[in-house]
Amino acid sequence: MSDDSPPDTGGIDNTPTVTCARCDQSWRLDYELDDMQVGNQAVEQFALDHYRHTGHFPDDVTPWLVDCRHCPDGDQFLSEQPARRWAETHVRHTRHTVAVEAPTSAETELLAPDGE
Repeated sequence: MSDDSPPDTGGIDNTPTVTCARCDQSWRLDYELDDMQVGNQAVEQFALDHYRHTGHFPDDVTPWLVDCRHCPDGDQFLSEQPARRWAETHVRHTRHTVAVEAPTSAETELLAPDGE
């Protein structure tokens, strides 16, 4: 006989909570975990949705910034890999220089087309 029920956590609630000082609110991520079933990406999904609907990220979420130095194109990402992919693709297709800023560094990395 198999018991597929989750282990008893002794009443401990492991549901993540996200706060936003600008909105003066906090949210439990039950919806992202139970309904959207995004698992360990619940905080990231909430942060992206919050940004789309409010124009700012919740507390303790600082994005990677990528900005083209030649045109108004740019974007924000919550992890390095998609930020670099966007920057490298933009450089490759447009031959524009792109600035990449990590959330944990004051330095800006410039990605330039080959030969420049």
